[in-house]
Amino acid sequence: MSFGKNIRTYFEGKWHEGDIPVMRAADHGLWQGSSVFDGARLFDGLVPDLEAHCARVNRSAQALMITPTLGDEEIFEIAREGLKKYEKGAAVYVRPMYWAIDGSDVGVSPAPNSTRFALCLEEVPMPAADAATTLTTTSFRRPVMADNVCNAKAGCLYPNNARMLVEARAKGFGNALVQDAMGNVAETATANVWMVKDGEYFTPIANGTFLSGLTRRRHMGLLREAGYTVTEAVLTLDDFRGADEVFLTGNFSKVTPAVAFDEVKYAHGPFTKKARELYMDWALSRPL
Repeated sequence: MSFGKNIRTYFEGKWHEGDIPVMRAADHGLWQGSSVFDGARLFDGLVPDLEAHCARVNRSAQALMITPTLGDEEIFEIAREGLKKYEKGAAVYVRPMYWAIDGSDVGVSPAPNSTRFALCLEEVPMPAADAATTLTTTSFRRPVMADNVCNAKAGCLYPNNARMLVEARAKGFGNALVQDAMGNVAETATANVWMVKDGEYFTPIANGTFLSGLTRRRHMGLLREAGYTVTEAVLTLDDFRGADEVFLTGNFSKVTPAVAFDEVKYAHGPFTKKARELYMDWALSRPL
């Protein structure tokens, strides 16, 4: 089921119009969950970090023990080719994907060198710069490397994200502030999370329980280059309750201000706005 419109799909060496069927009933990726994907964005004619997202899907495949079939640059060129078919000004979500076809002798592990690739493009509007969310706690937590593939953008991780999001929205909030197995803040149900305190930026240290996002990394570099103090730290729910500003970063929205965490209210303040401004200024140097 798509969540955008005007879909184009690259599969078996060529482009197809629409949301075409690509997976078979006996594919390992369907019944054993051996699938990975990544997400990039086209907006305003810009494709920030598209190369990095194309490279990461190959790393994710390897982490999930399925065999990549295309090089990083090949995926990048396929994406660029497909994106050039869209009208000027279109906002497009870019999703390269791998999944295993065959299983091992007992079916559970994926067979090596038995992989399918597809790349799906769909028009999805960029959220407005002031589109904010609210946060609450969730009873579900992030896994650790010992029991899940936290180093991959793997489809099998996302049902847990969905549980967090459904629980948060049932409580009347937009997203969940998620803890790791130790009880420290990891990220949200859908994106990495930041807080601002006394003019400094803080984000949870990448401890292997969540994917340290490409957009997160880009923000860290841009803020430091601009002279701001950015600290990766062990952060608790109480740290966020005492924050001056809170925001989310991720490929889909780039920066999303949070205006509440349970009963605590935040302003959509100048540091959140500065993070977005720096990112969008940098993105101008990354045209399609």
